Amino acid sequence: MSIDLKDANANPSFIPAWWTPRLAGPVIAAAVVRLTLLAASLFRVGTRALIFPDTWSYLEPGRNLFLHGRFFADGVPDLVRPPGYPLFFAIASLAGLPAAAVANVILSVFTVIIVWKLGRAVFGDSRIALVAAWIFALEPVSVANSVLLLSDTLFLALYLLSLERLAVFLRTRRLPVLATAGMWLAAATYVRPITYYLAVALALGLFLVFAHMPGLRWKAPIVLLMSVLPLLAAWQMRNWVETGYSGFSSASEYNLYFIESADVIARVEHRNFIDVRKELGYAGDKSPSEQDYLSESYLARHPEQTGWSQAQRLAFMHSEVLRVIRAHDGIYLHSYLTSLSGMTFNPGAGVYINLLYPQGTGLVDQVIDYKSPASGAIALAKAYPWVAAEKAAFVAVLLGMYLLAARGVIRGGMQNPCLWLLLGASLYFFAVTAAVMGPETAARFRLPVMPVVCILAAAGIHRTKGSRAIGIQVNGFMKKRNLCDG
Repeated sequence: MSIDLKDANANPSFIPAWWTPRLAGPVIAAAVVRLTLLAASLFRVGTRALIFPDTWSYLEPGRNLFLHGRFFADGVPDLVRPPGYPLFFAIASLAGLPAAAVANVILSVFTVIIVWKLGRAVFGDSRIALVAAWIFALEPVSVANSVLLLSDTLFLALYLLSLERLAVFLRTRRLPVLATAGMWLAAATYVRPITYYLAVALALGLFLVFAHMPGLRWKAPIVLLMSVLPLLAAWQMRNWVETGYSGFSSASEYNLYFIESADVIARVEHRNFIDVRKELGYAGDKSPSEQDYLSESYLARHPEQTGWSQAQRLAFMHSEVLRVIRAHDGIYLHSYLTSLSGMTFNPGAGVYINLLYPQGTGLVDQVIDYKSPASGAIALAKAYPWVAAEKAAFVAVLLGMYLLAARGVIRGGMQNPCLWLLLGASLYFFAVTAAVMGPETAARFRLPVMPVVCILAAAGIHRTKGSRAIGIQVNGFMKKRNLCDG
């Protein structure tokens, strides 16, 4: 069936609605699973199960912004965290940490609906979309992160709203839809700065997709960039005015200096990563805001910086990272590939151990030799067979989803630009996260990719009957081109 482009623009069926009665099943299942995990965690471990080391770094600046109108931590402007999640967390936690966790759960359930909308926008098939919603409702990384007091769930909801609008734009060619996608992307960046460069990558992708369509070749990238960059520049202006730091978030300098450079130095000198990081001035729990370059530990290692501003210290950290990486680029590449592999294949079972066992990861650390995974797995199976079984089940689920997703890519058709949108955005997250997180990569950093895996896995399960095509006339160059089709 061929549908003319002007009909596609006028036909509301090309824009997925927000609800269908069939969604009740996965939405209810998502809520039940997440609330059950939250209740079990609070009963068995208490509120400390919901808290990560990063959690407190959101609370102080968020409450200062909510109560006093200033985004401060440690008595100075906070440059590490954008204000999105700190403000959300500060408001949600007024009724206690469990209330904040419930707010996260509600957001996570909402993302099930967005996954359904995104699946319909990409493949134009309600069956694939519904299966994707069911898979994501039970997907282990999403379920675990929904109860943790971290920015991941709020970020995912905003990011998926942007991705869904982008897919709808590729169907309808409506520039206001693209502008909305850009604003959602900017909002997501205010929660987690990892998407800071994504708008540029997406603009380049839009230019390539519309290379033979003069009307959109330049308009689409410009509209996207103009809906994102001014909003990000506003926060950068705040940082520059208050501290002289011109970046959007100092998390990049923080992670590269205290994680990546420490990892490279540890590998070069054959030393312990934790010891090297402490020598660089890492404060750990002594600096819950993660502005370690303000801590006594950091100044003890760098006394010459006592009178320096935040901007000067961050500039020093940036230059040091570049010096270390340039001097040992091969070792950094090895660290990068190790990080990429760990994030891709870490099944995420460790989060559930922290949530459900009072001993937390110490229960596993007592018996595992991490330098020898095979012997460590055998020791774990002997000491804690139920934990070993959980890990094995998580590995099987993850590999199964990847295999189905690969099948979905093949079935989706390589001429589908919506498919390339999903794959390109996912590769961006893998590449950027591995570049800055080094040995601290974890399964939770894979969360933005898992909705895409679920949608592609659903396409791998369901074969779309027939094909829908949108006819496009491009100066006689192309008579028909399949777009966003399964």
